[in-house]
Parts: sequence; C-alpha cells; structure tokens
Amino acid sequence: MDGSIVLGSSQRKRLLGIYRGKEANVPSEARLRAHIVLLLADGYAWSLIAALLLCSTATIARWKRRFEDEGIEGLLNEQRGRRGMLVAWAWILVGWVEHCTPRDFGYLRSRWCCATLALVLWNRHSVKVSAETVRRWLARENLVWRRPRPVLGPADEQRRWKLRKIRELLRDLPEDEAAVFQDEVDLNLNPDIGCMWMRQGEQARVITPGTNVKRYLAGSMSWRTGELIVSQGSSRNAELFVRHLEDLRRRFRRHKVIHVICDNARFHTAQGSKLVRAYLERWGHRIRLHYLPAYSPQDNPIERVWWHLHEQVTRNHCCADIEELVKLTTAWLDERGAFKIEGAMYRRLKDAAA
Repeated sequence: MDGSIVLGSSQRKRLLGIYRGKEANVPSEARLRAHIVLLLADGYAWSLIAALLLCSTATIARWKRRFEDEGIEGLLNEQRGRRGMLVAWAWILVGWVEHCTPRDFGYLRSRWCCATLALVLWNRHSVKVSAETVRRWLARENLVWRRPRPVLGPADEQRRWKLRKIRELLRDLPEDEAAVFQDEVDLNLNPDIGCMWMRQGEQARVITPGTNVKRYLAGSMSWRTGELIVSQGSSRNAELFVRHLEDLRRRFRRHKVIHVICDNARFHTAQGSKLVRAYLERWGHRIRLHYLPAYSPQDNPIERVWWHLHEQVTRNHCCADIEELVKLTTAWLDERGAFKIEGAMYRRLKDAAA
C-alpha cells in the first residue's frame, strides 16, 4: 500500500500552522488530519501512525484520499456527505436523552445508556452505530454521565409568604435576641459510599461492620455568628429536640428571646408532641419556634453544614464503632468553628445588613 505524499514548502508550512493551532477558524479535528498528512509526507509507516495517533488505518486512508482530491481545504471541511447525516442523528439522540425516557419507546428501563440509544436508533430509523459512537456523540454535545440531584416534587403553597416572614424576622432582629437555623443529622456506622481516588482497574474496598448503629445530632447555627450548637441523642424524636432547645436556652442565656427556625417535622411542633408543648408552656417567653416552608430543605442553611459533614467525614469512613465516629464528627465540628451562611436568599440579607 503506497502511503507517500509529496508536500510543497507552502503546503507544509500551512499544515504545520494548522497542527500547532495557529490558524484561526479551523475545526479542532483538523489538527489530527494535518498531523496524519505530515507524517505520511515524512514516510512513516501506516501502522506506526495509527499507533502514535490512536486512530485506525481507515481514518488515515480517508484523509489521505481527501487531501489528494481537494488539497488542504478538504481537511478543513467539517461536514460533508455521510458525516453530515451522522451529526444530524447525534442531535436526535441528544433530544431523546433530554426530553424522553426509554419507556417512551417501549423499553422497560428508567434511564438511557449508550447501548439502548444505539438500539432505538436502529429500530426506529435503521441507522446502525456502536455504543461507543453514541458515547462520543453525547460527549461532543457536552452531555456527561453523572449523578443527578434529587429534588422534592411537592411544594408548599405558602412558601413565599413563610420565607418573607423569616426574612423580616432576621432583618429586624434586635441586638438582645438571637436567631438560629435548626435541623437533625444521622450518623451511621455503616458508611455511605462516595467517590475516591483509586488505581484504574482496581476497585477500592470500604469495610463495613454489617450491623448498622446510628446516632443523631440536633444542631443549630447562629444567624449572626455562624456558631454551631450540637446535641447528641440515640433517637430522632421530641426528646432530642427538647434537649437541644434546653442547650440553646443555656448557651444564649444573655439573650431575651431565641428564635429557632426549623422544619415541619411532627416532633418539632407543640401540636405533634406533648414534650414540646410542655417545654414551650414553661419557656415560651424565651424560645420561639418558626417553621420553614414544607418540602424545602434547600431553604435551611444548616443543611449545607450537614452536606459538608458527610462529604468530609462520614463517607467511606473506617471507624470501628459508633463512638469513634461521633468523636471524629465532634472534632471536625470543633475544628471548623463558625460556619458561613450559604444560600442566595440569606447571603443577600447578610450583605444588606453589613
């Protein structure tokens, strides 16, 4: 097979410019094509070129023939013939991924994979491509394979009104009163599994005890300082919540009123818990509860603290017992000190107050 190409000095100079990215308005793929032609002109074997550039001999033959027929301009032509048709099919697949599910096409699957997309394309339009080709098409259109973010479907009809009341409370908070955002978090001896670095082809292992043991933390983050107050319990219930309210009352003993902003869990309300009702009857002049909109954990800034806790401490942990995990968690909280209030709504309010 004759792979020789003869280049003039001007052709070589321009091809080198394309390969080095010095020529403007040139498709990125043209660098590989120019590289192929330059190596052929220097007399390198096809097998060596294919190994160096990680391409097939069919690719080398195609661009050699295009250069011989059309010159350098043939290397710069982005879409022609079958390639243009394949780009159109790629756009169709992107539309399926973004707006449809496999069930819309009669497949009992909840999400798309490259093989399923290739199969639907063949069954619907008799266009045969490989799963790897589909993967390259999706990557070229900036689609990535990653974990989606779960969001709650239900919405609180009074969400705007409740958030407005909370913003007004924080904006007009007197100096002798305190406001905190409260929530609970679970600590599990069986670790949650998260991404980590490992050698390619060797899946790392996280040893789990098998029998899970839980501890619960009730935490409150100060609106003014970001200070975190934490109470520990063996159950997530009204007893833990009341114990935490008592810790808040003692910690903020110099403040006349402590405004606790929390979610709508039943054991957070006087209607749902006798313990909470009895506590508020005694200390209601010091502790006032304010409830966030239902189904909106994103409106509670302390949720971001728990997210950082899971990312940095509890995922893939190797603690031998639950007490070690609790000790590690409390050490991390003490090390962090004050936390920053995260969330656009509260940042704007903070900036306005400053």
